Order: sequence, then structure tokens, then C-alpha cells
Amino acid sequence: MKEVNFLDRVMEFEQQLDSMQKQFRELIGFVAKMTEENHSLRLENHHLRTRLDEIDKITQEIEEAARDERPKKLDVGEGVDNLARLYNEGFHVCNVHYGSSRKGEDCLFCLSFLNKQNG
Repeated sequence: MKEVNFLDRVMEFEQQLDSMQKQFRELIGFVAKMTEENHSLRLENHHLRTRLDEIDKITQEIEEAARDERPKKLDVGEGVDNLARLYNEGFHVCNVHYGSSRKGEDCLFCLSFLNKQNG
């Protein structure tokens, strides 16, 4: 009876080994699949980061270009002051009658021009 019991235990042990071998193969397959997926995700991540860096660079260039293109308020200063002085002295400063005498009358062209320059 000890012999039968021993054979039963050997057969049971063999079944356990078969079961563990099957589980081990499944585990190896799972690890291989996860390793493949990990590699694929790392590659995709690298490509996305590269693309994001390109987009960031383009965005910065566009922002810098927009910043440079913003209209800057010109310092009208002394030139406009001289034109206003000439207008007050009775001369046209508009492009239509520049330099001619106003003969004491206001000129809408001159006033419009001076308002644009001061505004």
C-alpha cells in the first residue's frame, strides 16, 4: 500500500508540474506581450514628444512674430509740434495744400491730419 500511495503522490506531483509548466508558459506569453506593448508605447511616446516640441517651437515663433508685428505707438514728438506751429501761424500742413496760406480759415484736411498724428 505504501507503493500505491507513493505512485499516487508521484502522479499527483507530475500533474502539479504540468499545471505549473502551463502557468509558466502563460506567464512567459503575458510578459512577452507586455514587453512588446511597452516598447510600442515608448516609441509612440517618443514620437509624440518630438511632435509636441515641434509644435511648441512653431507656436513660440508665431507668438514672437505677432509680438513684433504689433503696432507700436510712434513718438510723434518734435515734427508734429512743428507742423502744429506752422498751422497756427496760418499755413496748410495737409497734403492737399501743404505750405500755402490758410488765409485765416480752418482746413478740415489739416485738422484731420493733426488729430491723427496726436491721437
